[in-house]
Amino acid sequence: MARVGRLHRRACPSARGRGPKRGLRGPALGRSRGGLTSKIHLACDGSGRPRKRPGHVIGDKGYSSKAIRTWLRRRGIAHTIPKRSDQVANRARRGSRGGRPPIFDKQVYRRRNVVERCFNRLKQWRGIATRYGKTAQSYQAAVTLASLLLWA
Repeated sequence: MARVGRLHRRACPSARGRGPKRGLRGPALGRSRGGLTSKIHLACDGSGRPRKRPGHVIGDKGYSSKAIRTWLRRRGIAHTIPKRSDQVANRARRGSRGGRPPIFDKQVYRRRNVVERCFNRLKQWRGIATRYGKTAQSYQAAVTLASLLLWA
């Protein structure tokens, strides 16, 4: 069973690329309410064995789009993803034309804590927690190295 999640990391001032040639933002940095950030999307398996095709996906509300649900359904992958409040409101507003709400099992969703624990272990690495890498490649390399060391 695969669990997916996102982690937002604020970039330290040196990673933001403030300089005459780079402009205000370095590569792979995005703007959010908290300032310049980067995202890590993570898929992990509670059994520790990497798989190419999961039997079931548990995701947070960030993966609640219709496109993602359709993509999973077409491939025959079961999923447990909570609905965002705006999706619930839109469905209620449309009435019977809003369609049937997706099934959500709270007991299955509790197992999503595996990905949260994985994020907590990744955040123990200072370079990942503070986003010191100036380029996307160096930051991705740091995340990959930390993930491999956690897995080994």
